[in-house]
Amino acid sequence: MRILLILFICLPIFSLGQDSVATKKKGNLSGQWRTYYMMTANKDDLKDFNALATGGKLKYQYDILDNLELGAALYNTTNLGLQNLTVPDNTTGRISRYEEGLFDRLNLSNDAVFLLGELYVKYKLNQHAFTLGRMKINTPLINPEDGRMIPTLVQGFWYNYKASKSTFQLGLLNEIAPRSTGQFYGIGESIGTYPVGRNKGGNASQYSDNSESDYILMFNADFEIAKNLKLNVWNQYVDNVFNSIYIKPSLKISESVQIEGEWLHLNKIGDGGNSLDSLRYFNQNTADVLGLKIAYKKKGGLVSLAYNRILPQGQFLSPREWGREDLFSFQKRERSEGSADNHALVLNYKNEFEILKEDLNLTSILSIGKHWKPAVTNAVLNKYAMPDYTHINLDIFFYIKKLKHFKPELLLTSKIGNGDIPDNPNFYFNKVDMFHVDVILNYNF
Repeated sequence: MRILLILFICLPIFSLGQDSVATKKKGNLSGQWRTYYMMTANKDDLKDFNALATGGKLKYQYDILDNLELGAALYNTTNLGLQNLTVPDNTTGRISRYEEGLFDRLNLSNDAVFLLGELYVKYKLNQHAFTLGRMKINTPLINPEDGRMIPTLVQGFWYNYKASKSTFQLGLLNEIAPRSTGQFYGIGESIGTYPVGRNKGGNASQYSDNSESDYILMFNADFEIAKNLKLNVWNQYVDNVFNSIYIKPSLKISESVQIEGEWLHLNKIGDGGNSLDSLRYFNQNTADVLGLKIAYKKKGGLVSLAYNRILPQGQFLSPREWGREDLFSFQKRERSEGSADNHALVLNYKNEFEILKEDLNLTSILSIGKHWKPAVTNAVLNKYAMPDYTHINLDIFFYIKKLKHFKPELLLTSKIGNGDIPDNPNFYFNKVDMFHVDVILNYNF
């Protein structure tokens, strides 16, 4: 690691010497400075949480040749000490769910986390691109998830082919740095660094540090079948654990209306992570998620209505460590993962408007969702004991014209428990009947 850090520091110095004798700029320094405030107000006397972090990313890209690039990025988050997050709630004995994610959630006593998250070589040839090393990728089930200070990053090989109306990708990954951690882990090691929930017997799952998997193989094809009809297909093969195939067709009915569907099918591979039932991550045969979304676009605005159904025969499982779930019904600050026999209906309204002429523009996204869950006492269908809930998000992005590099964001979240929830604080704490605020100050350069 020391050698890698020295390389990261020396690259800009090396580039200065090169650029002085070359007419074409070979090096590019970019990054982001982010300051992030997060607050959760829980029900009644359950503990509230606050956290403030600052840090960001410093990235350097250097063109060794016209079609050969070397890149490195150093990520940091620093705890400004607003609250001691290691002190649990008195009633449940649990700590924060969201605020700890601003730092290294596996070592909250570490106030300053540094991670060499990207270190890669990229070769481009016409429409082909080959990348080897540590990198950031964005797929439906492995993605950066930008709602924290340090995103999810991966290590391995990635191939991309892009034509005018189609894209093909192939990836082989051998390590993952889960978001909100300070290091890379083997594929099996990374599963279970986030909360593990319950097994089907209702006891705490034990797959953390017990999942055996060496690699992930991914494939993607995104292409046009006919005029206005597109198909996006992903396949994710997780060695000895599970396979996911994701199919999303989209039909453009008019300039304003589009309909999309999605089907996610999962099936066990090998031992499902471990030969012992009690230590197994994917302890079922299959699972299926179906979705439908209709969107209407007008000048400055977009309205969509989405529905997702997780069928009863198996829980939708996708390691939370690997990013957010890119399903139609996804809403920031909650997931459907870990559920079976689940319904979700979500209305989104996105609008862009000018507040101060020539000075300030806003983009707002209002998201209202109703999520029907199996009973919290049913561990077979509800891994994380999540109650029925109504979820309301208001996400506001600020564009200040005179400060074009400054990108503030405000997220307001409320989750309201529905139905007959047992009188147990563990079914409410950090889950429902709560209010959550994010204030994010991004400066991109």
